[in-house]
Amino acid sequence: MAYHLFEVFGIELEYMLVHTQSIKINPIVDKLLTSKNGSLTSDIENGKVEWSNELVSHVVEIKTNGPANNLDDLDLLFAENVKEINKLLEEFDTRLLPTAAHPLMNPQTDTHLWQHHYSKIYGLYNRIFDCHGHGWSNVQSMHINLPFFDDAEFERLHAAVRILLPIIPGLAASSPVLEGEFTGFKDARMHYYKTNQKEIPHMTGKVIPEQVFTKADYYKTIFEPITEAIKPFDTDNILDHHFLNSRGAISRFDRNAIEIRVIDMQENPSADVAIAAFIVEVLKLLVSEELVALQDQKSWHENDLFLIFDEVITNAENTLLSDKKYLAIFDIQKEADVKTIWKNLYKRVGDRLTKDQRNHIEFILQNGSLSTRILKALRNDFSVGHIKKVYKRLADCLQENRMFRP
Repeated sequence: MAYHLFEVFGIELEYMLVHTQSIKINPIVDKLLTSKNGSLTSDIENGKVEWSNELVSHVVEIKTNGPANNLDDLDLLFAENVKEINKLLEEFDTRLLPTAAHPLMNPQTDTHLWQHHYSKIYGLYNRIFDCHGHGWSNVQSMHINLPFFDDAEFERLHAAVRILLPIIPGLAASSPVLEGEFTGFKDARMHYYKTNQKEIPHMTGKVIPEQVFTKADYYKTIFEPITEAIKPFDTDNILDHHFLNSRGAISRFDRNAIEIRVIDMQENPSADVAIAAFIVEVLKLLVSEELVALQDQKSWHENDLFLIFDEVITNAENTLLSDKKYLAIFDIQKEADVKTIWKNLYKRVGDRLTKDQRNHIEFILQNGSLSTRILKALRNDFSVGHIKKVYKRLADCLQENRMFRP
């Protein structure tokens, strides 16, 4: 069934399984799913939420079970599922850990690919790209799925999404530390993401999708070159172009939806859903052309948007932008940081959010992205013991569905 713009929503959240005390990754998602279901299946329906495995055995995904009519109660639904999962994990001395990357994981030695359903696909990915790397095995993100009904709606939604993608890490970055060190990037997940398929560059492109605004053009410009590029590697023809497309927003014409993938996981589901709701309201604003005309949105080349995105993954909300044309989209006439853009957008759409969502967004705008808060809490002490201490607090925030304060 095809839905119209913003009629329904799909949210996906990914969490790490870690040992309770050491916070070392624990690749036992198969045991978790078996414990819940009685037997191992790759997907488990749990009312309005579904649990499933991912590429690696220490990451579980919880997502809306089919399209949701609104985002208002999803945070509490996800929080209940987090508590249920943590309860099931107690017998394995394991718990869920939030954020977009494990701060101590060594992907060369700690990566365990999923060995059950779809393992043939994951194995092929591993042979082509070597998934023992941060861009593959140490990444957790929130995906927002937004529907479009036809080419006309796709054009408007895709144009708006492309415009917004570059500054999303300024709101949602949560991956500053890898292998016990500050990476120099507040969104290290996206830094690795942009090059993790360098063997076949067309799969990721410039992260920002190309200027394509019809289904036919999308196939011609994005899907067909991906299919050609993968042929020498995928001799059994088992990979689908929808899954191979790794841009920061991918168009799923198999279900008429655009999936946004540049959003780092937060410390709790309420923060994740608040960010999703905020992004949705800003996209509605762009689609309405109240900020800027559709033709102007479409005129942006992916290379120019990527330059902005590449700056923002370094300093997140503190990134100073000087592109006057981009700033003008948001009614800003002079050099400004990304936080200022989001604050201006919040003034426009904040009243469309629930009170709880407003509280979470206001907290982030006042106290900084989760990356900023993690770095403040670490206070330049990157000893293993101190990192563990800070990230155990983050695990507590997830369990209790509360915000992380440095």
